[in-house]
Amino acid sequence: MLEKNVEIKNKTILVTGAAGFIGANLVLELLNTQSPVNIIGIDNMNDYYDVSIKNYRLDEIRKTAEQHPESIWNFVKGSIADKEIVNQIFRDYKPSVVVNLAAQAGVRYSITNPDVYIESNLIGFYNILEACRHNPVEHLVYASSSSVYGSNKKVPYSTEDKVDNPVSLYAATKKSNELLAHAYSKLYNIPSTGLRFFTVYGPAGRPDMAYFGFTNKLRNNQTIQIFNYGNCKRDFTYVDDIVEGVKRVMQCAPEKVNGEDGLPIPPYRIYNIGNNRPENLLDFVDILQQELIRAGVLSEDYDFEAHKELVPMQPGDVPVTYADTAALERDFGFKPSTSLRDGLRRFAEWYKGFYQA
Repeated sequence: MLEKNVEIKNKTILVTGAAGFIGANLVLELLNTQSPVNIIGIDNMNDYYDVSIKNYRLDEIRKTAEQHPESIWNFVKGSIADKEIVNQIFRDYKPSVVVNLAAQAGVRYSITNPDVYIESNLIGFYNILEACRHNPVEHLVYASSSSVYGSNKKVPYSTEDKVDNPVSLYAATKKSNELLAHAYSKLYNIPSTGLRFFTVYGPAGRPDMAYFGFTNKLRNNQTIQIFNYGNCKRDFTYVDDIVEGVKRVMQCAPEKVNGEDGLPIPPYRIYNIGNNRPENLLDFVDILQQELIRAGVLSEDYDFEAHKELVPMQPGDVPVTYADTAALERDFGFKPSTSLRDGLRRFAEWYKGFYQA
């Protein structure tokens, strides 16, 4: 187990992508468990998906912050691709810890809208690195993705594996983040940790994710398409497990040490955060529809078979994602544990309430 060397309480923490799915849940967790804490969130509130869900998350944060008057919550609407906004935040607030979760997500969207990926995932992350260079931080934690493993045949995916064959622009930008972070860690001794997230799901999640999109379509009596004829496996990871992993990682920055040559060894680490238990897509969809019926989103006599279609693989997709989480367990004594049924049940209940389904 690694020793904690970064205190979160009474610190100033910058969370980028704070209205996003993981970002908002992280802010809520920090307010609830690490107060007093000073959190600055930034998000550009773009309309890649329904902005009302982002506003809902920000409302939840505002209500939670009001319950913790000893803590401070500040929200900045803006893009990390805007260098002046990023520099202003660092000048004004001087964050000790930075968690970069702002990114343009989605594999398929990157095929039709490449510009936004370069802007957010490359230029935006570069701006964060430059700000950390000129305003030293105790720890930079940033989101990578399981997509960096591309079409690797070896499973489970280990952070020791080569990741030189991305199959989407999204994956290429995430691999680029890891390379940029390594260079900045080496050159400027910035402690950084990259986290490769595996298929995150849960209440108030992203509507472009399969479970959410399937739910919308089933509710509207539309047909859902199950890719690769259902022969896909995904390491579905519940959002609370992801957030717990991020929180633990934040408190353990890589040590600054010099090598035999007297030069800094890059204070740089990478971890997988996944469920370490890939689920077949057809089983996943079956549990989802059971929980949607249980929550009252779908009727008890819903003809599920008539609403599903098995189709070929999509460009940029991979047949299996499967995380080797041994390093996470070794260093933090932590492993995601929420079962798929429990996670989908919480999503279905949230969906029923949010949409008055």
